[in-house]
Amino acid sequence: MTQLRATKPGLVLGALLGIAVFLYLRNPGPEDPEEEPTYPAVVECGFYPEELCSALFEGKGAAPQIARFCKPPHGSETLAVLRSPGNCSQLVRGLHFITRPLSAEEANCSLAYVVTVRRELALSVRQLRAIYAPQNVYCIQVDERAPKRLKAAVQTLASCLENVFTLSDVAASGFPRLQADVDCMKALVHSRFPWDHVISLGGQDFPLKTNREIVRFLRSRWDGKNLIPGGVQPPSSNLKANHSHSRSTLGTNTPESPKKTFKQEAPHNLKVYFGSAYYVLTRKFVEFVLSDVRAKDLLEWCRDTPSPEQLYWVTLNRVADAPGGAPDTSWEGNIRAVKRKHQEGAAHGGCKGHYVHDVCVYGLGDLPWLVRSPALFAGEFEFSTDPLVVTCLERRHRLRALQQAEGPVEPPWHFQQHSHFNTRLSH
Repeated sequence: MTQLRATKPGLVLGALLGIAVFLYLRNPGPEDPEEEPTYPAVVECGFYPEELCSALFEGKGAAPQIARFCKPPHGSETLAVLRSPGNCSQLVRGLHFITRPLSAEEANCSLAYVVTVRRELALSVRQLRAIYAPQNVYCIQVDERAPKRLKAAVQTLASCLENVFTLSDVAASGFPRLQADVDCMKALVHSRFPWDHVISLGGQDFPLKTNREIVRFLRSRWDGKNLIPGGVQPPSSNLKANHSHSRSTLGTNTPESPKKTFKQEAPHNLKVYFGSAYYVLTRKFVEFVLSDVRAKDLLEWCRDTPSPEQLYWVTLNRVADAPGGAPDTSWEGNIRAVKRKHQEGAAHGGCKGHYVHDVCVYGLGDLPWLVRSPALFAGEFEFSTDPLVVTCLERRHRLRALQQAEGPVEPPWHFQQHSHFNTRLSH
């Protein structure tokens, strides 16, 4: 394997530029431009970027410039595995899914996930296999605007993984999104998996902690409690409503409040709170939400309210007799690490990728900040913009997970150590 860190950056960059003359330039032409984005032409290096990723995590100055000429495959290998003939066992091995609990601690604490996938097949598969464990259970919501091949791929994975099931054509926001979450909760409660907590994620999120680290965090700090960042609904109506601003994570990373006022008071004299659409809930709280008359009436009331997914969970969490409730909850919680444009200089040093609305889509220069974050997950990522950002995080995540394993590690759980180009040369 090329020892990048032991080589001067200038020599590495020159070498990469030199061999570019002899290497083919990858500029894939998608079969369906509307469903698979076009990736820039890049040189595929003769190694997978452990050394380069390490340099990026450490914030070494030359690493981003070198990375421009050394990017991983664009994700077509994921599509090839999903399309290749064979049984489910071959698919699971080919996509490197972990098929046994890595520790007794994890085996005794199952988690449930509600995940909404939207656009990118390559990112969605990487996200699922990073958070996947056979003792967990997953409800995958497929956005109604998702590409056809993404919808087909999710169905294929669900048919091969007995602890994964799907809801199709789900709206991205508003009451339909909230109703889809409730429908997922019903399916999760009736599944045969005895999960302890359910975690909500967006399709552009990625884990920063391993499954074992997430289990330890929830058991040590939030055992028996719900984690729903939120606070009192501000009385001012001058704040702009924008669903894209609803993805709160740490401390001051609070979303903006809906502008519209409510048509009528909430049922049962419930005081309405405002919070994140992303949360961690206990099983007992979910069972309470699905059966309590106040929760059912509040859900119906939410049909005519702006941004109900930001109000429903946090309001019920403040009910005095709600299992795992937290009457004094705040915006803290360390669920998702997010960089917001209006918080530059205060909460972070700026986005090294690019902003979409107010939220940073991470670039290579954000990796040092991400690996130092105490958050369980981070958002947002775009595999099509720079696949190396997600590739580095995924390979680091898998390495940490396997290092924490108590028993033997199966060979398919490791990611390959050489690129497709290097493999072709060796044959």
